[in-house]
Amino acid sequence: MTSDTLQAENPNQLMKEREAASFLCISQRTLQKWRVTGFGPEYIHISTRAVRYRYGDINDWMMDRRVRSTSQYNQ
Repeated sequence: MTSDTLQAENPNQLMKEREAASFLCISQRTLQKWRVTGFGPEYIHISTRAVRYRYGDINDWMMDRRVRSTSQYNQ
C-alpha cells in the first residue's frame, strides 16, 4: 500500500510507520521522535515492535494543525 492508494472513505484503514511517514512527507525517524514527545498523530501499538496509524487519525491531526497565516501558528 502506498499513500496514493489510501482510501479517504475508510478512516479505519491502518498504515505502517513507513507509509504514515511517507504520507506526511517526513522521515520515519521524525515520526518516531514525535511518538516519544507526544507531538504527532495518535497511533496503535500492535506489539512491542509493530506500530500502526489510522488514516482517520492522521487526517484529523493534520486538519487540527491547519492555519491561515503565520500569526495563527502559536495560538
